[in-house]
Amino acid sequence: MSRYPLVLLGLVALLLVWSGLAPYDRTTWWLEIFPILIGAPILVATFHRFPLTRLLYTLLAVHALILMVGGHYTYARVPLGFWAQDLFGFTRNHYDRLGHFAQGFIPAILAREVLLRTSPLRPGRWLFVLVTAVCLAISACYEFIEWWTALAGGQSAEAFLGTQGDVWDTQWDMFLALIGAITAQLVLNRVHDRALAKLPTESTGD
Repeated sequence: MSRYPLVLLGLVALLLVWSGLAPYDRTTWWLEIFPILIGAPILVATFHRFPLTRLLYTLLAVHALILMVGGHYTYARVPLGFWAQDLFGFTRNHYDRLGHFAQGFIPAILAREVLLRTSPLRPGRWLFVLVTAVCLAISACYEFIEWWTALAGGQSAEAFLGTQGDVWDTQWDMFLALIGAITAQLVLNRVHDRALAKLPTESTGD
């Protein structure tokens, strides 16, 4: 259990170095990878006292990858998005849609794990509702950050916003985070419960 998160941390660190090599826009890169710079030290600091499940560590590493790729290219210029645009005839690069889906999907499992281990909540309707509400709140706060960045940076913040001319981009971002949160709970709830059961009793908050 202790080696796996360290391997993931090493891989994320290597990918972070790659993403920081000649990114399309340095300011956008800092803004996109900033959550990693906050989250990774917290995970390291709490690793022995409050270790997470392998499933959650894996999802967080995937989320970090999505952020780093978006930061390196900017979300509107990620090659994977252009490939999907050509293949399916999309009118825009949809990589940012993937990012906001993940913004609901991965925090849903994080919120679910923390709530199950630190509160009287158990799997059921109330847990589902609260996890979904937490993910929507995170998404809304991120949109606030984008708004404040746009006010402070003006035209230079356009790459960070990644609206690509879509006037409904903010609504799409929050909607996809909502869909991601609901999907994660429906698809991974049993897998997550089994992963939680494998944690040492002293780490589960019981």
